[in-house]
Formats: sequence, C-alpha cells, structure tokens
Amino acid sequence: MPNIAYNVAIAFDLERGTVNLLHLFHSRKHNTIIMQHWMICALLLFLVFCDVSAQRKKKTVQTLSRGWGDDITWVQTYEEGLSKAVESKKPLMIIHHLEDCPHSKGLKKAFAEHQTIQRLAKSDFIMLNLVHETTDTNLAPDGFYVPRILFVDPSLTVRADIAGKYANRMYTYEPSDVDFLAENMMKAKILLKDEHEDHDDL
Repeated sequence: MPNIAYNVAIAFDLERGTVNLLHLFHSRKHNTIIMQHWMICALLLFLVFCDVSAQRKKKTVQTLSRGWGDDITWVQTYEEGLSKAVESKKPLMIIHHLEDCPHSKGLKKAFAEHQTIQRLAKSDFIMLNLVHETTDTNLAPDGFYVPRILFVDPSLTVRADIAGKYANRMYTYEPSDVDFLAENMMKAKILLKDEHEDHDDL
C-alpha cells in the first residue's frame, strides 16, 4: 500500500507540477520572510541591550556626580581621593552637601553651570562630593554643616586657609559666590604649585 500511495503522489505531482513548484516557491519565500523577521528582532534586541548598557553607565556617572557636573571625573570615597591626590599631585576638592538641602541644591546648580569651575574641576583637581561625613575631623575646622567645601593638597594637609566669605561658616558658599569659589580654586592650584617649587629649591 505505501508504494501505491507514493506512485499516486508522484503522478499527482507530475500532473500538477506547476502548482507544486509555485507552492514550493511560496514556501521558500515564506521562510525567507521569517528569517528576515528573526534577524530584525535580533538586531532590535541588540540595540536595546546597547542602550540599556549605555544608560546604566550614564546612571553610574550621574550617581557619582550627583548633579555637580557629569563631565567631571568623580572619586567615590575620601580614601580614594587622597590616594589619587598623592598619585596625581593634584589637590583634592571635597564638597559636603545633602540631597534635600535647599542651600546645597542652589549651590549645586550654580556650580554645574559655571564654566570656569567645571573646567578647573575637570582638569586640575581630584573631585569628591559627599552626602555623609568622614571620620576625619580635619574636614570640619569650624563645624559640621552643608554645603561645605574644603581642599586637601597632595601632602594630605587640609587647606583650612582657603575659606569662603562668611566668618560664622568659613567654608560655605552661596550660589552668588561661585566666582569667588573659582578664585579659591585658582588659589589652591597656584599655592600648591608655589609650595612644590619652594620644596624643589631646598
């Protein structure tokens, strides 16, 4: 019986050859379309994966900057900042702040929009912003308050001599003080250079 059925099928194919060939053509075309759809789906998944990876990387950068400047390279801890300051011979600039503090938010906005500060921070300083106090009390010469900005030179000395405008909170800055802060950054940079030159002359 199987042989008879096979022969009938062959005869049927010979009689309807054109129809069968057309069906085969359509089947191949259908398979090609399916393959194209799978390729498109795979490409879309790859693009989504790349986009998610990029967003995760961007989110990490933004987490460290906390809005103080996404183009700046920020260190994560005080210890890392000290190590990089010694290694790079650049001063460490430390910003103490709180996320929900209106004074911190105001200074952050002015800081991020100030081109000179952003340029100096990016090229001439090791940068760290903290929402928690460290165990080093030298970073609070006149108390624990925010916002508070201090500089540490590569010799690991806190530069208490570089202060803001206010006697009651010597290391705080208002949003209107960003030009003065930029001057203090230049001062920290220039003083550091002078001290190294004096040391080299000994």
